[in-house]
Amino acid sequence: MAEAKRNEAIRGTEKEFLSVFNRLCYSRSSWQVWVDLMSAIACTLSNVTDRTPGHYGQREEEFAQCIKRLGSMEAPAEILHITVMALENEPEQDFLGKMYMNLNLGNHWKGQFFTPYDVCKMMSQMTIGNADKQIEEQGYISIYDPACGAGATLMAAANTLKRSKYNFQNHVLFVGQDVDRVVAQMCYIQLSLLGCAGYICVGNSLTNPMTGAMLFPQESEGQEMWYMPMFQSNVWHCRKLFHSLGSIGGTATTVKTVEKEHFYMFFDFEEKEAQHGN
Repeated sequence: MAEAKRNEAIRGTEKEFLSVFNRLCYSRSSWQVWVDLMSAIACTLSNVTDRTPGHYGQREEEFAQCIKRLGSMEAPAEILHITVMALENEPEQDFLGKMYMNLNLGNHWKGQFFTPYDVCKMMSQMTIGNADKQIEEQGYISIYDPACGAGATLMAAANTLKRSKYNFQNHVLFVGQDVDRVVAQMCYIQLSLLGCAGYICVGNSLTNPMTGAMLFPQESEGQEMWYMPMFQSNVWHCRKLFHSLGSIGGTATTVKTVEKEHFYMFFDFEEKEAQHGN
């Protein structure tokens, strides 16, 4: 009963987040605690729907190890609850990115400085044109950020696309990549909680870019794919099945051609031709 009342009182504020987080730092560094929290939450979201060989079992084990180091499931559950409420109350923010920077984790440990959300919002409004027309002509569009960080640019794009007459969950594919596993997991968590469909790749976009068709990314050596739960919905499952049948029938196009038709990109990025195999 006491636990239920405490959860009901959660409002999704920064103060609540920092209060729970600081409780976990009594014997470990803030960086170690953050890594375990993000990993535990990401594994939880992933294993709801992702049964890809090599993903589910490894992430179950990783989750168990993180919980053991954190002491219990209580604090990670509270952190997740607070994050959910924060994004529910105000979707127009990079909540985890803000907490990361407020705790000085990026500057102290990685030398990272995330782009402010307001700047990302401006970029999305300048970059995304007539999405409705593109969706009408092609069924869906994709948005790609090769240096996604905690996901501010992709989150801003999702919020901008809420003005579209089409449901962005069913008609927009969000794709990100980052060399830093921790921030890539932060991006994955936040986009998943916003109900976005797509995937995040952990890997170096310059030396080890993603390959394969957009709907069928290939997890290459040195990469780690995190598929958002909404990407496993019936809508996207049927879309992937349709494109698979088209490929078998000899109507598949190269990734380079499809990218030009579907992708909104926040950065110039060298395109790499690849063709989806059967």
